[in-house]
Amino acid sequence: MTARAANARRAAVLGSPIAHSLSPVLHRTAYQELGLTGWTYDRFEVDEAALPGFFAELGPEWAGLSLTMPLKRAVIPLLDEVSETARSVEAVNTVVLTEDGRRIGDNTDIPGMVAALRERGIEQVDSAAILGAGATASSALAALARVCTGEVVAYVRSEARAAEMRQWGERLDVEVRTADWADAAGALRAPLVIATTPAGTTDALATAVPERPATLFDVLYEPWPTELAARWSMFGGAVVSGLDLLVHQAVLQVEQMTGRAPAPLDAMRKAGEHALAER
Repeated sequence: MTARAANARRAAVLGSPIAHSLSPVLHRTAYQELGLTGWTYDRFEVDEAALPGFFAELGPEWAGLSLTMPLKRAVIPLLDEVSETARSVEAVNTVVLTEDGRRIGDNTDIPGMVAALRERGIEQVDSAAILGAGATASSALAALARVCTGEVVAYVRSEARAAEMRQWGERLDVEVRTADWADAAGALRAPLVIATTPAGTTDALATAVPERPATLFDVLYEPWPTELAARWSMFGGAVVSGLDLLVHQAVLQVEQMTGRAPAPLDAMRKAGEHALAER
């Protein structure tokens, strides 16, 4: 056991809104399974304006922070070091606070997506489609840079969003073609479809699911299943859920913050499923 793990340490998730976050359930389960009895993990409602003040109050007992919206970009100027993965999408969801006082930022969403796909046997695809063009879509593109060997078609609602996705493609070295959201039903025939849109946005596409769908990665986990995911499963397609993503990225966070590996993936997933079922 490392000296860090032996001492009482603190970690937390920050964001706004934050009350819905499953991160405390996942991280606390990991601590219990790893025997880290002195560790605590909380949630704090923190917006962009309050973030510098929160950082200023962090003491030596703090080991790490998980960040959700709207803090993933706002935190970057407050850090001493940012990983190449996080810089690639200008988004940090993990901060490790070292014993010598350094603040190191990383992005575990991207490798978390890759790990969630690999868990379902998706190692490589020759093309893919993304539904949506927000912050999660850029992370999806970064994940596809590691998985997809060919073209990615992004279905978006405006030319401004289309231009953003093409720019992300250039930056991440992914071949991106954009298409209008009105044609989004065409996305569903791709070998891999990643839905990055808010709840309800893809409901109307459920009736367009093909008879033999391939793989759908829907980043939502509540409400679950989405209408699209339910129809996809009904037709025998493989479905990767937002909970899969949340658990895999949390596993990486736990390992970075505690210095202990492997983190207990199965126990964390079961705890997340239980917490969602109780809501």
